[in-house]
Amino acid sequence: MKVQVIILWLIFDQNGYFYIMAGNTFGTLFRLTTFGESHGAAIGGILDGCPAGLEIDIEFIQKELQRRKPGQSYITTQRKEEDKVNFLSGIFEGKTTGHPIGFTIENTNQKSTDYEHIKDTFRPSHADFTYQEKYGIRDYRGGGRSSARETACRIVGGAIAKLYLNHLNISVQGYVSQVGPIKLEKSYKDLDLTKTDESIIRCPDAATAYKMVSYIEDVRKDGDTIGGIVSCVVKGTPIGLGEPVFDKLHADLGKAMLSINAVKGFEYGEGFNSVNFKGSEMNDVFLPFDSAQGDKKVRTLTNHSGGIQGGISNGEDIYFNVAFKPVATIMQDQQSIDKDGNETTIKGKGRHDPCVLPRAVPIVESMAALVLVDHILRNKTSKI
Repeated sequence: MKVQVIILWLIFDQNGYFYIMAGNTFGTLFRLTTFGESHGAAIGGILDGCPAGLEIDIEFIQKELQRRKPGQSYITTQRKEEDKVNFLSGIFEGKTTGHPIGFTIENTNQKSTDYEHIKDTFRPSHADFTYQEKYGIRDYRGGGRSSARETACRIVGGAIAKLYLNHLNISVQGYVSQVGPIKLEKSYKDLDLTKTDESIIRCPDAATAYKMVSYIEDVRKDGDTIGGIVSCVVKGTPIGLGEPVFDKLHADLGKAMLSINAVKGFEYGEGFNSVNFKGSEMNDVFLPFDSAQGDKKVRTLTNHSGGIQGGISNGEDIYFNVAFKPVATIMQDQQSIDKDGNETTIKGKGRHDPCVLPRAVPIVESMAALVLVDHILRNKTSKI
């Protein structure tokens, strides 16, 4: 009998603990792993589980990256990055091979000196303190791994997921529905979502978009930041996506959205507003089959459930809201402490978003697309 002995060398600190950064992979069958830091040489990822034969539209993927990239308007950070994706594996003659898809995006416009003043200081509401305490070391240049720069990798994975969804006639459309107190008072059904990208704030209603941009301008002039809400609608979802207990479809969507930088809340369907109604008012009544419909598709009179019941998609539109807090870096003096616990004053420097919402829309879409494709592939294994 052969006995294999595996020796693990672990690095312990003075308290007897060792530290690694886990949790860099998202998904079950359709899995995205990302790597890299804000001011490192590059960021990148590996997309595993993508079916073979999917035609890859590089131009589409690049356009998705353009929607997220910095410097796209005067109400976003002025960091200039081309965000050009370089695929390393998993694609041959324009189609996926079924092998892991590896890619990188170079960082070309770092200004690390902008962060020298926070080398030994903790910025309020940032990840500086928690990273330092957890790992005993942190990359203070732009926040390192905690930077939203990492989300460019999610865009690449999400764009490939969208290409897959396109073949199934499933669409994922996000838009900004609120900035601070400025709220879009319309249902997504009353909006032309094809106009979302016509505004720099990515709100499909021109009048509301104007108010939002003006408000962000005023906030930026004060050296401050503002948050808001990104809404998202998924159309064409088949019945049966999602698992009934821990991997409910809305639970995985929630995890996906809450993994995005600056996200503080997630609700689907009527969400928190549902507490204001009775069951008789909120229940989605099933409609009898329309004799004119040959496929006898089951429909509901209303869609308060947001397209998900019992954790499983019911075929109606899936809609949800994602709340983003104001960006933590502000151009005002703030009280804080240094690494030794001494009181100090800190002020933001460098290039930062006064509002993350316009760049967050494609990130929300991408994470939703990743969840949907993952559950579509998982659903293929649920029946014989």
